[in-house]
Amino acid sequence: MARVAFIGLGNMGGGMAANLAKKGHDVRAFDLSAEALARAKEAGCLPAASVEEALDGAEAVITMLPAGKHVEGVYADAVFAAAPQSAILIDCSTIDVATAKRIAEAASAKGYAAVDAPVSGGIAAANAGTLTFMVGGSAEAFDRAQPFLADMGKAVIHAGSNGTGQVAKIANNMLLGITMIGTCEAFLLAQKLGLDAQKFFDIASVSSGQSWSMTSYAPLPGVGPDTPADHDYQGGFAAALMLKDLRLAMEAASTANTGTPLGARAAELYEKFNADGQGGTDFSGIIRMLDAKA
Repeated sequence: MARVAFIGLGNMGGGMAANLAKKGHDVRAFDLSAEALARAKEAGCLPAASVEEALDGAEAVITMLPAGKHVEGVYADAVFAAAPQSAILIDCSTIDVATAKRIAEAASAKGYAAVDAPVSGGIAAANAGTLTFMVGGSAEAFDRAQPFLADMGKAVIHAGSNGTGQVAKIANNMLLGITMIGTCEAFLLAQKLGLDAQKFFDIASVSSGQSWSMTSYAPLPGVGPDTPADHDYQGGFAAALMLKDLRLAMEAASTANTGTPLGARAAELYEKFNADGQGGTDFSGIIRMLDAKA
């Protein structure tokens, strides 16, 4: 087993670090939150007083931070100065593609191997160790990162060169945002026209309208498997995080000069949902806003 520096112990990072510790790794964890550090200690990690202390002797450095500026800052201020050059650098944050590429280039210039490895699956999967990782980096860097990622997830997929992990993440979540809104609209239309929600689920989930948003994450309570809708839309994937990913997708689409009209409309609707104070609500809760608009 290896010594791992884990930086960022929020809703996702806390569970990920805990799973590495369960697998027998020596996890040196750091976060600005004392409560997060206390939870990490209970989960078998060794809390560090600073990023530099966490990096001491690390064989792998994993970051799970809110935005690109935070990742770039930690790398520039601490990682490049204190991490052993033999360490594999793994950023699991969801950030913009340009920053991911810039960080990888800076790492390479300083002699480090680095990958971007954003995740799919949400808090429950982070805690359960069943995340999907989409990884951007060289084949050699991927091979070095893969064992650590496998200890936190169910699938680790090499997307391509540095930055492609972030491309996969934002494109996937743009599609998720679009399909969730479509699923909500379909359920509402069926109900307004007198069709029972469970009956519609039974039909659509085995018909051409089937999607993950329908069969695995139905936005109405009491329909299909247990989802945040069954818990007043609490837990799961916060609407604020969906909006973050949609903003990243729209930024990337602008840079690539490609049209994403449905993605843009999804972003507009989640902007409104968040502006209404629903950022902490699960993203499927947008069905309530769509119903109210109707």
